Amino acid sequence: MIYEKDAPLDALKGKTVAVLGFGSQGHAHSLNLRDSGVKVIVANRKDSSNGRLAIEHGFDPMSVEDAVKAGDLIIATLPDEVQPDVTTKASRRI
Repeated sequence: MIYEKDAPLDALKGKTVAVLGFGSQGHAHSLNLRDSGVKVIVANRKDSSNGRLAIEHGFDPMSVEDAVKAGDLIIATLPDEVQPDVTTKASRRI
C-alpha cells in the first residue's frame, strides 16, 4: 500500500498538469490529481463523449496545443494509435 505520506505532492504545488485525453486513464488521473489539490487542465474534443464527460466533471476541455502550452507537466493518455499524429501536429503549432 502507498499512503499519502509516501508520495508527497510538494513538487506539484503551483504547477499546472495538462492531461491529454479524458478516457479511462485520463479521467482517473485528472480527478485524482484535482482531488489532491493539483491544478489540472484537460485536452479533449468538447463534442466527443469523453469531452462531455470532462465538462460534467467540471473541466473545460481545450485543444492539445493550448493544454501543452499551459501545462508545466504533460500526461499523455491518448490512445497509442493517435499519439504520433497528435504530438506531431501539436509540436508544429507550438
